[in-house]
Parts: sequence; C-alpha cells; structure tokens
Amino acid sequence: MEAFPELNLPACELKIRRDADSRRGGMEVYDVTRRRWVALTPEEWVRQNFVHYLFTLKAYPQMLTANEVALKLNGLSRRCDTVVYDRTLRPLVVVEYKAPSVDITQKVFDQIARYNIVMGAPFLIVSNGLKHYCCRFQGDSYTFLRDIPAYHDIMP
Repeated sequence: MEAFPELNLPACELKIRRDADSRRGGMEVYDVTRRRWVALTPEEWVRQNFVHYLFTLKAYPQMLTANEVALKLNGLSRRCDTVVYDRTLRPLVVVEYKAPSVDITQKVFDQIARYNIVMGAPFLIVSNGLKHYCCRFQGDSYTFLRDIPAYHDIMP
C-alpha cells in the first residue's frame, strides 16, 4: 500500500475492503463518524488514522465529532474535513487534512482560516499524517500549541 504510508500517528485498526463497485476497483475504509464505507484515498487514510488518534489517545468523543461538515463560504459550498463540537454543539475544533505527499503550507492554513470564519472554532488543526499543527484562537490572535490537546483540556 505505497499510497498509504506509515504515519506519524499511533497504529490503529481500520476496517478496509475492496470497493464493492468493481468498476472503480479501489479500496474503501469504514468511517465510524459517517457510519458508512468511503473511498480510501491518501487524504482519507490520514483522516481515519487521525480521528482514531483523537478518539483513543486524546479522548475526543466520537458522538461529538463529524467528518465532511458542509458550510457556505461567500455563497460557495465547502466542507470541513473534521469538526469536533463542545457539549452545547458549538464547533470547538476544525481539522484540515492533506495527503502525506502534500506539504503543509501557508495556503493550507489560509484554507482552514477561511472555513473558521464560518465555524468560529477556538482550535484549528492541520495534518498530513506526518506533521501536525494545532493553534488556538483568542480574539484576533492565535497561538501555536506544542501538542494536540486532550478534549478535557480544551472544553470551555
């Protein structure tokens, strides 16, 4: 699985199968947040490994986590890769994933910052599975954190 390299995340057990539609011929992974099988792309590989990391090591509640969250930005439909909500269902964390082969650049941070204009989450995370960045917004400024915080550490 050359397209799906080992990531800088703890190993996890993902449910993977050959795509049921033989015309596509790819692989699928079971997304526990969407409760369905999705195409296993390099970016999806990162997403699934990262959300399992959030659930198992950082105690993020699966019931308050959603993948592919639709939003409207300047009249255009967009999707946040992952959104974690607080217990009042306000966005707490927005996560943007890239494939491991994609460098995390200012353009990636600009993308998630635009999404956060709509979402208003105090924490943003960007990951390509190899490098992970987390920042906290307070007012008009942001601070990069050394590590991804546990859920109980970021609850308001």
